[in-house]
Amino acid sequence: MSDLGKMRDQMKSGQGFIAALDQSGGSTPKALSLYGVEPSDYAGDEEMFARIHEMRSRIILADAFTSEKVIGAILFERTMQNEINGTPVAELLWRERGIVPFLKIDKGLQAASDGVQLMKPMPGLEDLLKEAVAKGIFGTKERSVIQEADAAGIKAIVAQQFEVGATVLAAGLVPILEPEVDIHSPTKAEAEEMLKQEIEAHLDTLPEGAEIMLKLTLPTQAGLYDQLAQDPRILRIVALSGGYSTDEASEKLAQNSGMIASFSRALTEGLNAKMSDAEFESALGSNVDQIYRASVA
Repeated sequence: MSDLGKMRDQMKSGQGFIAALDQSGGSTPKALSLYGVEPSDYAGDEEMFARIHEMRSRIILADAFTSEKVIGAILFERTMQNEINGTPVAELLWRERGIVPFLKIDKGLQAASDGVQLMKPMPGLEDLLKEAVAKGIFGTKERSVIQEADAAGIKAIVAQQFEVGATVLAAGLVPILEPEVDIHSPTKAEAEEMLKQEIEAHLDTLPEGAEIMLKLTLPTQAGLYDQLAQDPRILRIVALSGGYSTDEASEKLAQNSGMIASFSRALTEGLNAKMSDAEFESALGSNVDQIYRASVA
């Protein structure tokens, strides 16, 4: 079986979760601060990105970070283009850790309109996708955000997600569509029901035989997406932590059998740059174990 076939099988039925290691320029300072690296510890973007790469490398090389519990990892563009110990990151993930590599491709969010934030334009997307294929990336992830249960806004956000997804599919990659619903939305439950219906309607626009993945906020109504996860056109539905703590996110995930985790902040919660290797391994291992148990519950 080809590598792509093995990756596809792992995404379809692998036991574990997808690690989100894709903080971009706007979210990197906050991620570093939570890791104990303050803005005063680096000067300029290049040093900032070097520090976040050190953090990601430490996670990826940790004993707990293997396909035994982590079946996939989402990378930032700079991370995909970088190396760890002289090996391209995507290659190291798959060859040495057994973890399927994905790439974050969105360029951030537009200003809010109709209760949603669409993705910004993505100039050069086709070239980026060609680079991703060449580097052994399996799929992509693209995020937009829903703040309110606004029918026009949710319709627009799902249409855009599927439009970008079609470009990704045409490049030979599997898209993870991520129309996030803000966990603080006063109409979160209503927005999630509308989102589900809109996704179901758009599945019929996919080419014959195409498969996508979805990354969705843990729903207010437990099990909301369980039936959707059975659709043959959906390879897997993964859950974002959305600002919930590791404990909260894991508890909610365990109530949704059709989803596995794709957590970012919950994965790195409690990690600190000043930890000894033993302390780091213990803290990361604890987070990995908790998220894994919730994903396979």
